[in-house]
Amino acid sequence: MDETLRSEGEGLHTEDMTISMGPQHPSTHGVLRFVIKTDGEVMREAIPDVGYLHRSIEKIGEKVTWHGYVPYTDRADYLAAMFANQGFCMAAERLGGVEVTRRGEFCRVIACELNRIASHLIAVGTFAQDIGAVTPFIHALRERETVNDLMEEICGARLTYNYIRIGGVGYDITPQTCDRITQFLDHFEPIVDEFNRLLSYNKIFIERLAHVAPITKEDAFQYNIVGPNLRACGVKWDIRRDIPYSVYPELEFDIPVGTGEKGTLGDCYDRYIVRILEMQESCKIVRQCLKMLPKGPAIAKVARKFKPPAGEIYVRVEAPRGDMGFYVVSDGSEYPYRVRIRTGSFTAMSLIDKLSRGLMVADLIALIASLDVDAPEIDR
Repeated sequence: MDETLRSEGEGLHTEDMTISMGPQHPSTHGVLRFVIKTDGEVMREAIPDVGYLHRSIEKIGEKVTWHGYVPYTDRADYLAAMFANQGFCMAAERLGGVEVTRRGEFCRVIACELNRIASHLIAVGTFAQDIGAVTPFIHALRERETVNDLMEEICGARLTYNYIRIGGVGYDITPQTCDRITQFLDHFEPIVDEFNRLLSYNKIFIERLAHVAPITKEDAFQYNIVGPNLRACGVKWDIRRDIPYSVYPELEFDIPVGTGEKGTLGDCYDRYIVRILEMQESCKIVRQCLKMLPKGPAIAKVARKFKPPAGEIYVRVEAPRGDMGFYVVSDGSEYPYRVRIRTGSFTAMSLIDKLSRGLMVADLIALIASLDVDAPEIDR
């Protein structure tokens, strides 16, 4: 172990302390471990040690059929499973020349944006709890439970959905469910304002996060930071708008970015507030989709033994933790030849060591929470 020795007067020497945070620490958001070297409470480095949740789901993709792999994609990010469903199915559809039905596309967007709200509620709720505010977490969980109830109505599951299928969606969204979704939006939008009064604009919360661990635009580009963490740096980049897919080009929504109004551009507070604003934009998107929802089948006819022609494809979707990409290779058989998943949490982890230098140990908790890293996305 390489420890730094320092002289502190006659015959007195001090040295850095190396400590392990995790993998069972409640604030690491999963089975993650950080090897921290500190001088008292000030960190010199915090090196992520990943791999505790590795499940070989990319290798499994080569051993099951195209249809059979969809449930496994749920496990790529269990807080935002719908987006992994969509990414893989889009890759299979483009390889196989399958056209998704128009109603199926709208059902996908409704389900995904509801899932984005549920994921961000966990992000902002656990963020508050990690730094000592327990009450906001309970409020966030209460609203997320309502979203889970709606997802259960839509597809019969509350966490790992297996809803989006090759060619569309597994189940149509009924008019009764559409009405309940509208009722939820009418209830939830004022709740976001209430949550802001409770937490977002709380003086203690702002002072705890402002100026902490800012990410510059240059570092964001060099470390390939994506999603809300990138937009918090002031970069207006969103796959839904800039590399459009599904019916997003037909919808009107804003891309929230960090402004640094409470501290430094790209700091922990900016990363938090961008997610609050994104939930409001998701509400707008879902309302538009409910009004525009066309009639017709929710899924196209696809062969049970799906065999796309030989080729390769890379597909990207805007997941709650940013750009999620699926690189898929077909050799013309019933089984994918290669599946590779690119996630936002994995690249965000690479920046933690640089951001942690000079921070207090307690600020590492705020940093991890602000990046919203998710263990399944890191260990695939």
